Amino acid sequence: MSAALAEGFDLRALPAAFYDDPYPTYRALRETAPVKRMPDGSLFLTRWADLDRVYRDTRTFSSDKHVEFAPKYGATPLFEHHTTSLVFNDPPLHTRVRRLIMGALTPRAIGGMEPSLVALVDRLLDAMAAKGEADLIEDFAAAIPIEVIGNLLGVPQDERGPLRDWSLAILGALEPVVRPEVAARGNAAVTEFLGYLRGLVARRRAAPLDPATCVLTRLIQGEESGDQLTEQELLHNCIFLLNAGHETTTNLIGNGLEALLRFPAEKARLLAETGLIGSAVEEVLRTESSNQLGNRGVTAACEIGGVAVAPGTLVTLCIGAANRDPAQFPDPERFDVGRTPNRHLAFATGAHQCAGLALARLEGRIAIARFLMRFPRYALSAAPVRGGRARFRGFLSLPVRVA
Repeated sequence: MSAALAEGFDLRALPAAFYDDPYPTYRALRETAPVKRMPDGSLFLTRWADLDRVYRDTRTFSSDKHVEFAPKYGATPLFEHHTTSLVFNDPPLHTRVRRLIMGALTPRAIGGMEPSLVALVDRLLDAMAAKGEADLIEDFAAAIPIEVIGNLLGVPQDERGPLRDWSLAILGALEPVVRPEVAARGNAAVTEFLGYLRGLVARRRAAPLDPATCVLTRLIQGEESGDQLTEQELLHNCIFLLNAGHETTTNLIGNGLEALLRFPAEKARLLAETGLIGSAVEEVLRTESSNQLGNRGVTAACEIGGVAVAPGTLVTLCIGAANRDPAQFPDPERFDVGRTPNRHLAFATGAHQCAGLALARLEGRIAIARFLMRFPRYALSAAPVRGGRARFRGFLSLPVRVA
C-alpha cells in the first residue's frame, strides 16, 4: 500500500485529502521512494539526512530561482520579487542582505522586544475574553507577527491594514501549481506593496529611525555606507521580510494551539510544567512545520541517496517529511512537548537558515504560553479550516470558545 501511494505521488496533482493530512504520503515516500523522481524530472526528498546534506552544500545546491521561476511566472512582478528576495538567492546578494538584516535581529535587540510583545499578546487576550469566543487565526495568531514585522519595518500603525492580505496573496502564488487567478492576485499584491514601500522608503530616508531596531532604516543606511543594495533589492527584501515573518509565525502559533487540543495529555503536561514551553514550541515546529517544502537547483553532477543527479535538476526538499524521519526522531509521530534533542529542519540549516528564527521562537513561546495561562480550558467552537496549501501548513480559521 505504501509503495502504491509513493508510486502515484505527483506534487503537481495532489488529491484534496493531502492538504488536510500529508503525513501518510510523506511516510510512504520516505519508506519506499525517499529520492522520488517526479513526472517533470525533478526530485522529491523526504529523509532528514538528505535534506541536511543539501542545505549545507550551497555550492552544489543553489537557491537561485531564475531558471525555475521563469516559465512559472514569466516577466511579471512575482518573478521580479522572488528572484530578488533573500531566500531565493545565492551570494553575493544573499550575503549582503542577510548581514544587514541580522544586524537588527541581534539577541539584545530581540530581547528588547519582549515587553512590547507581552503587552500586545495581553491586549489581544483581553479582547478575546470580552467576547468569550475568537478565531485564533484572525484575532490572535495573525495579529501578532503583523505588529512585530510592522514595527521592524517602521510601518505606521494606521498603515498596516493591507499587509496580511498582500502577504497571503504573494505566498499563495508559490504553490507547485498556480491557478491564473492566484497569480493575478499575487502580481497585484507585489505591485501595490512596491508602490506603498516607495513612499515609506522616501519618508524613512528623510526621517530615519534607530537602525538598531528598524530593519528598513538599516537597509537604507547600509545601502549608503557601502553594502550597496539597488532600489529594487531594497524594496523586494522588505516584502520578503513581511512574508517570511508573517505567514510562518502565524502558522506556528495556530498549529501549536490546535495541536494541544488534539493531544490533551500534552496540554495538561505543559500547563503543569510551564518551563517546557520552549521545547513545546520546537515540537510544534517539528510535527507541523509551518513551511513544508523548500527547493534547490543542482549546479554539478552529484549523487543523492544512491541516485545519480544531473546538473540542472530541480530538487524539492520535503521538510514536513524529514521532520518525522524515524532515523532522526524516535517515535516520530508522537507529539512530545518535552522532546529533546529535537534537531528539526523547520528553519532549514546552513547558510540559508532562517534569519528570524530567534524572533519567531520568542513570538511562539510568549503567544502560546500566555494564551494557555489565560484560557486553559479553551475548546473548538466549530471545525477548523485548513489553508489548503502544500508549501505552507496552517489554518485559515480556528474558531474557539475561551470562556
